[in-house]
Amino acid sequence: MTSQEIDIAFRKAVESVNSHEEPFPADTLLKLYAYFKRATNSWHNPTNSKKKLISAFKTNALFQAQHLTEDEAKLEYIETATHYFLYRK
Repeated sequence: MTSQEIDIAFRKAVESVNSHEEPFPADTLLKLYAYFKRATNSWHNPTNSKKKLISAFKTNALFQAQHLTEDEAKLEYIETATHYFLYRK
């Protein structure tokens, strides 16, 4: 896949996730959060959460995704979203 093809597939996956109305499992949501932040190069530490525990989980998810390039993070996001929509887990 070219970088442009990855970007198109990523945007479609983001659109699918954003339009989904049912709640996601917490572990899936944290993965999607970290991959999205890394893919869009906006992966600074989350400080806007009002709950320290939630901030800690977000920070940990970002830490686990820090080694990924933007394209790798996009591919991980696509794979995670696709897996969830196929298997609902």
